[in-house]
Amino acid sequence: MANDDLSRLTIDKGPSPGSTARRRRRVFATALFVIAGIVVLFLVFQKILYPTVTVEAAVVAKAYPSQAVTLLNASGYVVAQRKAAVASKITGRLVAIFVEEGSRIKEGDVVAQLESDDAAAAMDQASANLKVAKANLAQAEAERVDAAVNYQRSKELLSKGFIAKLEYDAAEARNSKADAAVAAAAASVRAASAALREAEVTLAYSRIRAPFDAVVLTKNADVGDIITPLGAAANAKAAVVSIADMNSLQVEVDVSESNIGQVAMQQPCEIQLDAFPDARFRGEVHMIVPTADRTKASILVKVRFVDNDPRILPEMSAKVAFLERRISADDLHPRTAVPGDSLMTKNDRSAVFLIRDGRLVETPVSIGNKMGDMVEVLSGVKAGDRIVRRPTGGLKTGTRVSVAEK
Repeated sequence: MANDDLSRLTIDKGPSPGSTARRRRRVFATALFVIAGIVVLFLVFQKILYPTVTVEAAVVAKAYPSQAVTLLNASGYVVAQRKAAVASKITGRLVAIFVEEGSRIKEGDVVAQLESDDAAAAMDQASANLKVAKANLAQAEAERVDAAVNYQRSKELLSKGFIAKLEYDAAEARNSKADAAVAAAAASVRAASAALREAEVTLAYSRIRAPFDAVVLTKNADVGDIITPLGAAANAKAAVVSIADMNSLQVEVDVSESNIGQVAMQQPCEIQLDAFPDARFRGEVHMIVPTADRTKASILVKVRFVDNDPRILPEMSAKVAFLERRISADDLHPRTAVPGDSLMTKNDRSAVFLIRDGRLVETPVSIGNKMGDMVEVLSGVKAGDRIVRRPTGGLKTGTRVSVAEK
């Protein structure tokens, strides 16, 4: 029995789990090695047949024609040359205000109203006094007529000897007194008229009016505030509103003394506002202030706007380009432009190399006017496209390129 048990004992000569795993790892490593070799060979093959060329790139941009004729640039602010803090000549409590910030007002418009009961009463009194003075004048004139008639009659009777000289002298004196009374009454009428005009003016001072056509910039007081000419009283206000004539807006810039020779009166300019970077406005030198600021070594230059625009507001930041010649309204719009040295001429046609996904694409373009170092492009490319500068003869569509670092 023991021998039978031993005969059944045998050794399994099949593959072990450990050797199978090792073989699989070797096969996988061999496959990776082969794939890596193929990739390396492919890259080397690509590099040999399609080498990467280093080029200098530029970006198609929006340019303004004025850039080609700009002599000098300066920065400054928009300033209203005609502005006012509208106040009252008398002291009073504000009972009404008829405008707010941004309101457009005409010369003579009532901006605000002060309490005016006392001024109205004074005007009524002055008007009554004038009526009394006029009545006194009428009475004095009537008395003068009677005195003149009596004097003339006494003069005739005296010449005929019908009355005594004493009676004639009394008639003459009465006539003279009547003339004086008329003169005094007339003077009283003039004084009363002047007093009435003064009362009317004082009453008019209670209505605060706009001194010129303008736009309200700030409202400095509200109903109930005490308005005084000097604002010296506690919690008193001097100005009710601040206004500016929008037709008087100019840009004030500081020009270096070393560059002032490039600026002249009526010189054309182009104005750019920081609030509207894509807009340009025509300008003209209005004044070169005849004094220098020695702390900044600069001279103040005022540039007026040729065309009014409601978007222009006081205190806006602005840049001014002083030009060597005038530009048209059409020149205020940007043009698509490329550097002149990026253009190629093939078969009497202009073209550029676009850079797309690291490769070149030769693209025909239609060109327009030259703008300094830039050339206007009418079609073929758009702003933001990357193109090759100073292309060489070895470049062609499909060439792999890398952009040189500046």
